[in-house]
Amino acid sequence: MSKTRVVLDTNVIISSLLFGGRPRELFQLVLKRKIVAVSSDVLLTELFETLTQKFVYPSEQLRLLERKIKKYLVIVSPKTQLHVVKDIPDNRVLEAAVEGECHFIVTGDKELLALGLFRNTRIVTIAQFLHNFEREDLL
Repeated sequence: MSKTRVVLDTNVIISSLLFGGRPRELFQLVLKRKIVAVSSDVLLTELFETLTQKFVYPSEQLRLLERKIKKYLVIVSPKTQLHVVKDIPDNRVLEAAVEGECHFIVTGDKELLALGLFRNTRIVTIAQFLHNFEREDLL
C-alpha cells in the first residue's frame, strides 16, 4: 500500500512551527515519513514570505526549515492553473494536490474546506486528518 499523500496548506505548516499542538503532531508524521507531504514552489514562496514578513521568523531558522522542507517534502510544479475558488492562492493549493496526486489537503481555510472533495482529494482540517489517520491504523 502506498503512503498517504497530503498537501499541508501554508497555515498548517506555520501553525506547526510557531504554535505546536496538533499541527506539530501532523508535521511529525511527515518527518517520520509516515505520510508524504507535497508542496510547490509557489506555496513554499508563500510560506517563507509569510514567516519573514508577518512573523519575523529568524533567518537562521528559515534556512534550517528550507533544508528540512527540501529533504522531507515532495515539491511539484503544477502544469495546469485552476480557477475553482475565489481566493487565488487557494487555487495554488488545489493545483499542488492535483499535480502531486494527493489523497488529502489539510487546511484551516474555510473556502477550501467548503469544497470537501476536489478530484478525489479530500479537503479536511488537521483534527479530521489525524482522527482518520489514527482510526485507519495507517501508522
